[in-house]
Amino acid sequence: MKLIRMIHNGEVKPGLWKDGLIVDLKTIYPSIPDICETFFTEGWLDKLSCVNVPGLSLNVQLISPICRPSKIICLGKNYAEHAKEGGFDNPVKPLLFCKAPSALNGPFDPIVLPKSSGQVDWEVELAVVIGKICRRVSQTNAVDHIAGFTVMNDVSAREAQFGDAQWFRGKSFDTFAPLGPVLVTPDEIDNIGNLQLTTRVDGVLMQDGNTRDLIFDIPFLIEYISQDMTLMPGDIISTGTPSGVGIFRNPPVVLKPGNVVECCIEAIGSIINPVMEG
Repeated sequence: MKLIRMIHNGEVKPGLWKDGLIVDLKTIYPSIPDICETFFTEGWLDKLSCVNVPGLSLNVQLISPICRPSKIICLGKNYAEHAKEGGFDNPVKPLLFCKAPSALNGPFDPIVLPKSSGQVDWEVELAVVIGKICRRVSQTNAVDHIAGFTVMNDVSAREAQFGDAQWFRGKSFDTFAPLGPVLVTPDEIDNIGNLQLTTRVDGVLMQDGNTRDLIFDIPFLIEYISQDMTLMPGDIISTGTPSGVGIFRNPPVVLKPGNVVECCIEAIGSIINPVMEG
C-alpha cells in the first residue's frame, strides 16, 4: 500500500495512492483516524490490506503522511561517502540526534529560511515509520515493527548546527522536515538495502547515493535505539544522508530564496519543495 494524508474539501483525510489516483478512506471508513499513533495501534494497516477500491482523480493537497509523531530520530554520518566528504572517520556506533516534530512539512510545501541562521543545506534521507511499540527489539524481529518507508529532507541550518556545538536547533526550524509524498508499506519494496537516493536543486543533481552505502542498516538501528528508548507507533527514524550536501562543496553551496529542492528515493517517490525567505 501507499498511504497518504491529504487536504480534500478543506478536511484532512487519510487515503491510498494508486498510480496517481486516490482512494478517500473516509468514504469507506467514516471512523478511520488520522495517520498517527492511534491509526497503528488500532490495526488499520491490517484492515486496509483488503481494500480493493479503484482510485479517483481528486483535487487534493498532499501533506506529511504522518502526523504528530512522538519523536523524529535522525542519524548523523551514516553513509560512508558522506562521512568521507566531511573529513570524518566512519562512526563506531550510531550518532543519534532529534528533530522537533514541529519541523514536519508537506512534500510540496515551502522550506522557509530562518532569520537566525544561514547556510541552509539539503539532505535526502530514507525515513522509517514505526508501526508497533518497540522496546528492546532484536534485529531479527525489527522488520515486523516497521509500518513503512518515506522520503525526508533533513534540512539543516549549518550556521546554527555547527555554531551551537549540538545539532537540535539547526535541524529543527519550522518547515525543516519535508516528508512524503507517500508512506510505502514494506511489502511494496523489494530490497530496502539497494535504493537510489538523489537530490536536485533547480534541476542540478547534487546527491546521488544508494542505501548500500549505509554504515548501520535499519534492523541494527531499531535494535540499537530500542534497547533504552521506547519507539512508539508513528515515530520516525531518518537514516542519514549520502554524500553531496552543499556545505562540504568547494566552494560551499547553500539554499537561497527561489531555489527548488527535489529529493527522490527509488520505489517511493519525490518531494519537491520551493525555498522562500522567512
